[in-house]
Amino acid sequence: MKHRTFLTTFLLFLFAFNLGILVISFTMFKDVVRHAEERTLAEHYIMTSAMLKDLQALESRGVSIEESVDSLLQPYSNFSGDKKGRLALYKDDQLVYSSRQEIVWRNDFLHMPRDGSRLVQFEKSDDRNYVIVSGKLPVPYDSYAMVYVYDTTDAVKAWGKTKNLLFLVGLLISILLAVGLLVSLNRIFKPLSQISETSRNIAAGAYETRLPVSGKDELSEMAQSFNYMAEEIQRQMGELIAAAEKKQQFIDNFAHELRTPLTAIYGYAEYMQKAALTEDDRLSSISYIMSESRRMQALANQLLDLANLRNDQIIREAQHVTDLFYTVQQTLHNKIREKEIQIEFYSELDVIWGDVHLLKSLFVNLMDNAIKACGPGGHIIVRAAMEAGKLTISIQDNGQGMPPEILPHITEPFYRVETSRNRKEGGTGLGLSICKQIVLLHDAEMEFISSVGEGTTVKIIFTTSL
Repeated sequence: MKHRTFLTTFLLFLFAFNLGILVISFTMFKDVVRHAEERTLAEHYIMTSAMLKDLQALESRGVSIEESVDSLLQPYSNFSGDKKGRLALYKDDQLVYSSRQEIVWRNDFLHMPRDGSRLVQFEKSDDRNYVIVSGKLPVPYDSYAMVYVYDTTDAVKAWGKTKNLLFLVGLLISILLAVGLLVSLNRIFKPLSQISETSRNIAAGAYETRLPVSGKDELSEMAQSFNYMAEEIQRQMGELIAAAEKKQQFIDNFAHELRTPLTAIYGYAEYMQKAALTEDDRLSSISYIMSESRRMQALANQLLDLANLRNDQIIREAQHVTDLFYTVQQTLHNKIREKEIQIEFYSELDVIWGDVHLLKSLFVNLMDNAIKACGPGGHIIVRAAMEAGKLTISIQDNGQGMPPEILPHITEPFYRVETSRNRKEGGTGLGLSICKQIVLLHDAEMEFISSVGEGTTVKIIFTTSL
């Protein structure tokens, strides 16, 4: 592209520039010839007028013109002063006088118009250039014709030198233009080359590559647009990579969660098959098998719930907050009593809007996690109030808490803060993932505030009033 632009522009310039020089040279040549013709005509006219008077004077004195023609015309031979003029006189087409015998005249010079006008010719002979003016003398001497030749070789040579100088200057200007054009094109096409190189780098995976932006012209705007496009590509590729990593992490965790109960079930079944068991050992093995089977069943059910929540649409209805809290407390009554947890409910709101079953599942899960986090005699505060103009329900416990760096991951499927404790307490690692989906279905946000040793507060912030 750059080379084609250079060749096209340079050839167009050469054509136009040299055409201009040719036109100027031709115009100068025409001026040289016109000036020489005007001078020759003027001198021819002066000599003709003077000769007419001389002829009349000769006749008045009774002197023969033919006998005195040489002495009469000799002074006119040097009339031009620069010795470039040549003079010849004809009578009835016969040469009677010539200042330079070596000149060979063309015959058509002697066929002059009878109306008294003069012929002007520009001729080249023996590498020299001449302007020739011929014309008859006025009546009664119209049998005589004067031919005046002026040598314009020096003027034509001067024109030739000027023409050659113009083409030489044109050649130098063309070379300078070629260099300047190459520099300009390199500068103009540099951003395109950078775009091409940057595009190749991005295609090769270097998504952080950007174009340099300088100035405020169209090229800088194009570079900014390209960088914006590159940032979008980098962002979207980052999202795709993160999504792929999450999917792979989900598959790995799911396989791990399946392998653990399956290994236990297979081990106890093999033990029952090969070992001589007492009745107590048999019942104990069956109990383990049933326990692991229930955990797999719970895992399957929660996976199904999570999948359904991602596709479901809910019908929102007014739910009394006090009734909802009471239902949750009754559901977790046994766990609360076993750990002797103290729970306090505070509600400044009458109703919230949502699906009763999903809201109950949400708060049961969050309360259950709070109970698990608390030790015996722990303390949980559940509060429903308006915070910053938004309906907010918070569940605060004084349990063991979590380090801040794991908070962004606790809603990921199968993510466990403490793997051994959660499995021991029957968790599948999907509870908070289900809670997150329920919160999203209600156009709400879930926020965790936690500190190790001080407990955890989870807030459900409803962004809409309905």
